[in-house]
Amino acid sequence: MADVLPLAEARLRGALGEPDARAAVTFLGADRIEVLRFPGGGPEGDIVRYATLGMSAQPMTDPSALVADPVQGPRAELVLSVRTGRADTDKVLRPLAVLAASPQVEGVIVAPGASLDTGGALWPGAPFTSVLVAEPGGLVEDLELDPPMDPVRFLPLLPMTPNEAAWKRVHGAQALRERWLSHGTDLRDPLRASVRLD
Repeated sequence: MADVLPLAEARLRGALGEPDARAAVTFLGADRIEVLRFPGGGPEGDIVRYATLGMSAQPMTDPSALVADPVQGPRAELVLSVRTGRADTDKVLRPLAVLAASPQVEGVIVAPGASLDTGGALWPGAPFTSVLVAEPGGLVEDLELDPPMDPVRFLPLLPMTPNEAAWKRVHGAQALRERWLSHGTDLRDPLRASVRLD
């Protein structure tokens, strides 16, 4: 079977261009996680993207399973897009790596609609302490792997304020997305305020 990570990195480069920085973080009991930084380009040149690399090396396992399947199971990497020049967003590298390591460390499956808590600000001064996992496929297409392996999905992350995260727990991910849409919320603004939730 092919090594998944070089294929995942090639897919990221094909979709986002060449990274201008990368950092690696290793956690006890987990494989190394890298975070790649892709500078803005094209019509939205003020957008910088951060993508994890390492999360997809192993399939995510249902925490109730007695034995982890080394081949089958969902695989994913995380992608965060933010506007540049408004905040020190490069400090998001470690929180992103922590989120990417959570399937190995905590035995969770990261999927669209899930909330992931970073345990602190995403970057210094950020009003966000968690993210909503969005549907994949828009920015980076799924990476098909040889059967019986599941494809690698590149999951966009949408930063949430504590109020939004609490509201989402009650009303659900779809209701929060609709609230953002109806208020024209710029989800890439690293300094945005919480959407109106009344």
